[in-house]
Amino acid sequence: MDKIFLHDLRIDAILGIYEWERGATQTVSIDLEMETDVKRAAENDSVADTLNYKDVAKRLIDFVGASRFRLVETLAEAVARVVVTEFPVPSVRVSVAKPGAIEGSRDVGVTIERSRADYA
Repeated sequence: MDKIFLHDLRIDAILGIYEWERGATQTVSIDLEMETDVKRAAENDSVADTLNYKDVAKRLIDFVGASRFRLVETLAEAVARVVVTEFPVPSVRVSVAKPGAIEGSRDVGVTIERSRADYA
């Protein structure tokens, strides 16, 4: 199966367990690898025959921007659910990172893999 990816989608959101994190947005970074079949789109050179990654990005910008999760794990799970239940994607790998969350580290985060069967 083919994959369409989206790397480093940066979205401002409320995310964190500490009170100071709950009072202002911070930037989160999301990476997606979405399983899909691109053969027909490649043959026809038509966006109508593929997963429109711009639509996925716009949906996630709205969803994540309005979210108020405490854990990156919860946010990753919610993003995976949106992708596989709202788009023609049988499975997805989602990474969510909080840049600058730990001093001395570029970022921290989580990576999960989910399929439609996980949300049946």
